Amino acid sequence: MEESAHAPFSLSLPAVALPEYVVRQLSTFFPDTDEADAVSRVMGDTLDRLEHCIRHVRIKGYWNHDGPRFNHLHSDQYAIFLYYLSNTAFKAGFTSLAAKAYGLNKALHGLDAFYEVELPPVFALVHPVGTVLGRALYSDYFCAYQNVAIGADPFAPGSPTFGEGVVMYGGARVVGSVTVGSNSIISAGTSIVARGGKPLHVPDGHVAFGAPNFSTKPSRHNIKRDIFKDVA
Repeated sequence: MEESAHAPFSLSLPAVALPEYVVRQLSTFFPDTDEADAVSRVMGDTLDRLEHCIRHVRIKGYWNHDGPRFNHLHSDQYAIFLYYLSNTAFKAGFTSLAAKAYGLNKALHGLDAFYEVELPPVFALVHPVGTVLGRALYSDYFCAYQNVAIGADPFAPGSPTFGEGVVMYGGARVVGSVTVGSNSIISAGTSIVARGGKPLHVPDGHVAFGAPNFSTKPSRHNIKRDIFKDVA
């Protein structure tokens, strides 16, 4: 496997066929207006962002023997694609398409990743059913599993901040004024909620575990190496 910036990026559907595929899905769920023009206008930028992301993911199924590959039938990859589509459409002023792509992601994958939320250029999802990626400051090499919840505290100021290389396992919660350091793990079922606006912190290179109160200990893992890759 050639893991370089020059390895060809491929699609399971031809680039000319992918927009029509998306439009047919959108029309099935949201038949009020035709989004074909908007989809065609943002598809190029969406695929550029998707390619950059996939090139940095080490998880099985993201690369084949030729190089990085987007498989539209790989639901985790398609969830990432729909987020990028919705966010790209929002930035380009196509708010109807942004809302529909966001809704389609919820319908197909049970993923709530609002189109105004800025997820990083490199992130991964692992069967993210029931996951809510709310307002936070995300960094590259972020990975979320199923039933993860991230967001601001509605009753106090502050929202989470994540360093580079963070993985959140199933059922983990990070809410409010919480700083999660780089190369950190939030274990399954862990709850880190900054109640009353009191800041909380997970140090770099640590594992957080426990609920309703959490503890931390040093980690022996390297998230950027284990889940992601640096492409030369």
